Amino acid sequence: MKKWLIRKIAAKDFARRAIEEQADLSAFKKKPDLRIILGLCALGCSYLICWPLISGLTTLSIILGEPWILLIGGPFSYGLSHLTFMFSMYLVGEKYTRVFLRWLTRITLEKFLDESDDL
Repeated sequence: MKKWLIRKIAAKDFARRAIEEQADLSAFKKKPDLRIILGLCALGCSYLICWPLISGLTTLSIILGEPWILLIGGPFSYGLSHLTFMFSMYLVGEKYTRVFLRWLTRITLEKFLDESDDL
């Protein structure tokens, strides 16, 4: 069963081309353009927005004794963080994600195909 599933996945066009073309991570060696740099900055900001802001709202809510500060501000800050993260994925997105997934597919399938030949 395992052998059949691995061969079926390897027959898919994406996986087959990744193996044939020996997909690698060489795209990460090139100097990033402005779009990638802005996307990575937005990604970092999305993490800086969410948890420190929620922690600050929690502290403020406890100090002032007003739970509504956290109940309204928490989901708002999380939503803002998520929108920032989505924007960063739009900027960085497909180029590096596709490179990474092709490489990961190739090495994973090669490993499993070698193991299934030994069975």
